[in-house]
Amino acid sequence: MNNHSEEMDLSLKHLLAEMARIDILIKREIQRWQLAGQDPNDQFRGLYVSDAQAQALINRPLGLSWGQTARLDQEDENAYESAITKAQSHATEILDQATSLGYLPRLSQVQKEFDLEPFDVDSLLICLASTFDTRYERIFGYLQDDITRKQPSVNLVLDLLCQPPSRRIQQLNRFSSSAPLIHHFLVHCSPAQGPELTPLLNHALSVDETLAAWLLGTYQPHQNLVSLCTFEKPTSSPGDKILTRGYLPELTAAIEERTVVVFTGPDQAAQRAAARSIAANLSRSILMVNFSAALESNLTPLQTMQIVMRDARLTNSLLVILGWDACLENGAPNPGLMEGICSFPDALIICGITRWQVAGVGRRRNFHWVDFSVPDYIERISIWTHFLDQVPGKEPIDLTSLAGQFQLSSGQIRDAINTARDTAHQQREVLSESHLFSAARAHSNPHLSSLAIKIQPRFDWEDIVLPEDQVALLRELVSTVQTRPKVLEEWGVGRKLASSQGVTVLFSGPPGTGKTMAAEIIASELGLDLFKIDLSTIVSKYIGETEKNLERIFNEAETSNAILFFDEADALFGKRSEVRDSHDRYANIEISYLLQRMEAYNGVSILATNIRANLDEAFTRRLQFAVNFPFPEVEDRLRIWRTLFPPGVPRDGAIDFNLLANRFRLAGGNIRNIIVCAAYLAASNGGCVSMPDLLHGARRELQKMGRLVEDQDLLIVP
Repeated sequence: MNNHSEEMDLSLKHLLAEMARIDILIKREIQRWQLAGQDPNDQFRGLYVSDAQAQALINRPLGLSWGQTARLDQEDENAYESAITKAQSHATEILDQATSLGYLPRLSQVQKEFDLEPFDVDSLLICLASTFDTRYERIFGYLQDDITRKQPSVNLVLDLLCQPPSRRIQQLNRFSSSAPLIHHFLVHCSPAQGPELTPLLNHALSVDETLAAWLLGTYQPHQNLVSLCTFEKPTSSPGDKILTRGYLPELTAAIEERTVVVFTGPDQAAQRAAARSIAANLSRSILMVNFSAALESNLTPLQTMQIVMRDARLTNSLLVILGWDACLENGAPNPGLMEGICSFPDALIICGITRWQVAGVGRRRNFHWVDFSVPDYIERISIWTHFLDQVPGKEPIDLTSLAGQFQLSSGQIRDAINTARDTAHQQREVLSESHLFSAARAHSNPHLSSLAIKIQPRFDWEDIVLPEDQVALLRELVSTVQTRPKVLEEWGVGRKLASSQGVTVLFSGPPGTGKTMAAEIIASELGLDLFKIDLSTIVSKYIGETEKNLERIFNEAETSNAILFFDEADALFGKRSEVRDSHDRYANIEISYLLQRMEAYNGVSILATNIRANLDEAFTRRLQFAVNFPFPEVEDRLRIWRTLFPPGVPRDGAIDFNLLANRFRLAGGNIRNIIVCAAYLAASNGGCVSMPDLLHGARRELQKMGRLVEDQDLLIVP
C-alpha cells in the first residue's frame, strides 16, 4: 500500500468512526421523540397541528425539543452513553495510529486548519450524514416534523448536540456568517425559500461539495470554478527554470516566510513557470485560479477569494491567483479583497499585468514584488533556444535577428514556434527561419490593424532609385535596428546613453520620390510588419483629441513589433515661430507629443513629410535619422523607368526610355501610374505596350497633376 492509499484508508476509518458516534446521537433522539408521543406511523405527521399538539407545544419548556421532554429509562440511557464512549474511543485509536505513522486524518486536518471547536466538528458530521446515506434525509424530515425538509436545520443540530437550553443559546452563534463553518464555506446555511424572513434556527445546513469530496480523497472545485481551477503537483522542468530568470531562490525564500508574492508585467507564461518552479522546489501541490474568468460566474469577487483560499488550505497547496487585473478599481483592489489577502495564513502568489497599490487596510504581512516584463535580448535568445531544441529536423537558425527584432514574451515565443512548426508541416517543409519570422509577426499584437493600414512589402533594394548616400543611410538604419540589442543591452549603452530602444526616422521629399517604398524595403529587410498611419485622418481641430488618437495608436503598437509609418505629416507640422493663435500653440504641443511618443516607442517609427522646412529644427534634432528623398534627375528617372517596367509585360521594342526620362520631369510615383495606365490600354487593344501607350499614359498623368500638356511633348521624334 502506497503512502497516499494508507493515509486515505486511515482517514476514512477515522471519519466513519466519528460518523458512528453521530449515528448513536440520532438514534437516541428518535427514541426520545417516540417516548414523547410522536407517532412515526402517522402519514400526515408534520402537515397539520391538532388541538392536543397545540396544547403540548405551549406547555413545552423554552429551548427543549420533543425528545428532550422525555426521559429514557436508566438502562437505555446507560447503553447509549456506553455506545458513544466506545465509538469515541475507536475514533481516538485510529487517530493515534495515523499520528504514529506521520499522518493526520483529513477530518482532523480540517478541524486544525480552520480552528473548529468540537461542536463545529459534530455539526459538520451531522450535515455529512445525508451526503453519505440518503436514509438520513427521511430521518431528518421525521425529527423536524416536516417530511419536505431533507437537510438538518440549525435547530435540529442544536437539538442533537445541546442538552441544557442555555447551551443551545450559547452555540447558536456558531452558525453566524463570521463563524468558521460558514465563513470558510465548509457548511452552507441557507434560509427557506419564501417572502418571509426565516429565523436562523430554521436555516437549512448542507456540507460543501468540495469539502465532502476532499474528505473522501479527491479535490473537486466549486461548481462555478471547475474549468477555472488547476490543481496539480508540479515538477520542475529546464524550461521553467529558464523562464524564472534567476528569481527562484529569492521567491522560494519569500514563500517559506509566508509572504504575499506579487507578479506583474506582460510575461504571463514566465509568471506561471515561476509559480510551478516554486511549488516544485517546496514539494507542494499548486492551486491555480483564473480570477478574471471566475469573476464572470455567479460568485462575487469576495466569495471567489474565500472559496479558493479555503481550497488551498484544505489541500495544503500553494495558491496562485491569475488575472488579478480584473479585481483592480482605480489602481487598487477593494478593501474586502485586501483584508482577505492579508488575513490568509499561508503564502500566496498574485499574478497580473499592472502594478497596483496596497492601500485601504492595515496589515502586518510583507509583499514581495517581481516584474516579469518582456524578456531582454539575452533572455529571449535563451527562450528561443530552449523551445527550438525540442523541435526535431529543422534548418540551422540564426536567433540573433529573431530575438533582436521581436520583443515577445515567453508565451508568445513558445506559441510562435508551435505556429511555425504547424506551417512547416502543412507545407511539407523543414522548419526554417522564414517560418519563424512569419509566426513571430503573427503572434505580435494584431489589434493595431484596427487603427492603421497594414502594408505588405513588395520591394527590395534593387527597386529603389536614390543617390548613393541616401541608400547608404537607409542601410545604416537597418543595421542600427539589427544591432541595437547588442549595443544597448550587451554593451550596456542603453543603461545611461539611450532612454529606449526606439529608432526614430524622418523621411522628407516631394510626393512620389520613394518614401513609402523605402519603408517597405526596410520592413522586408527586417522581417517586420509595416503599418501606415495617415496623420491627416487623426489630426483634430478639437484641443487634446489629436493626442488621444495618437495615444491609442502607440498603446496598441507597444506589443506589435511593427514599423510605424506616419504619412502626411504636413497636416501636423508648422513652423514653431509661426504662432498666431492658441491653435498654433497647441499644434506645436501635438508635434512635441508625437515626437515624445516616437522616442518612447521601442520599435521603428518613421515620419514622412513632403517639405522638411515645415518641421522646426528644434524638433528635427530629436530624430535619430533624417533621410532626404530628392526629386529624381534625368539619370535617376531613366533607372526608374527601367526598374518599374515589369519584365512580364509584353512591350514594343521601339520604346525609348531615354526619351521619356528626358521629356517628362516626373517622380517615381507618377512614372508607376503611367506604366499601369499604358498596360491597361495595351491589354484592351489586344496588343503589347508601345510608345504611344506610354505617351497617352503620360498625358493622363499630367492632366491629373494639373500641368499644361504640350502637343509636341507627346510626339514621337524619329
